Amino acid sequence: MKKKIRLFFVFILIGLPMIGQNDEKKVLNIIAIGAHPDDCDFKFGGTAALFAKMGHNVKFLALTSGDAGHQNMGGGVLAKRRRDEAKKAAEILGIEYEVLDNHDGELLPTLNVRHQVIRRIRDWNADIVLGLRANDYHPDHRNAGIVVQDAAYLVIVPNVTPDTPPLEKNPVFLYMKDNFKKPNPFSNDIAIIIDKVYDQKMTALAAHESQMFEWGPWTNGIKESEVPKGKKERLAWLKNGMGKETFDETEVAAIKKWYPKKDVSNVEHAEFLEICEYGKQPTEEEIKKLFPMLGNL
Repeated sequence: MKKKIRLFFVFILIGLPMIGQNDEKKVLNIIAIGAHPDDCDFKFGGTAALFAKMGHNVKFLALTSGDAGHQNMGGGVLAKRRRDEAKKAAEILGIEYEVLDNHDGELLPTLNVRHQVIRRIRDWNADIVLGLRANDYHPDHRNAGIVVQDAAYLVIVPNVTPDTPPLEKNPVFLYMKDNFKKPNPFSNDIAIIIDKVYDQKMTALAAHESQMFEWGPWTNGIKESEVPKGKKERLAWLKNGMGKETFDETEVAAIKKWYPKKDVSNVEHAEFLEICEYGKQPTEEEIKKLFPMLGNL
């Protein structure tokens, strides 16, 4: 009997570190939710590429088809074009991309849209959910942010959208970066250096041709004749338009926190995230496990 007990405890002692090792090697499921095709590419494209390179599963979800975002075309023709662009961007980043049929410019935080979001988060078995903050210049962005907030708790409630099984644990919900100050500025809780994948991110953005080289320039008063025609020239033009990032004090502090051995003066590009008060509240150690690229030079 004593021998059996000893063997039991030996099994426990051996098994515990194995459990820890398996946790560290867990494949993560990340879903980023924006209002339009290209929203997540702008704000999270670099980090998404890093996750994908490490073997994790990343999905971008656009809550509208983007069928209003152009000066010369719209409706179903534009929606199809933007879906095709999103597919190309997904291939470049190594991720999945889904574009819903809700109309661009008309997104509201209705029960129907909330249920669409809950189902996608559950189906993806998400460990991390990223959304937009609810203070933004575009009503679709604001409402997309509200919908994700509304879903944050309900993804674990069995009787809400009972056609999809609830998650067993609440994911970590995060906001993607914006520069709006009112009613409160963005909190740079997590910083991810993306220098190694910046070209990949920009190439993915360039795949959204209707937005980067047509609609975006038009809304900013740039003439069509000023936009290059060739792919290489367009990519260079897009990079030049983005410019070299300059980091404020809070961004520098965030980079130093998560990359203590990195010389911040050598960092050119980074993406920042804010921890949402809804959903799981992660410790620093949990954040490091959820973002295994942190600290890597």
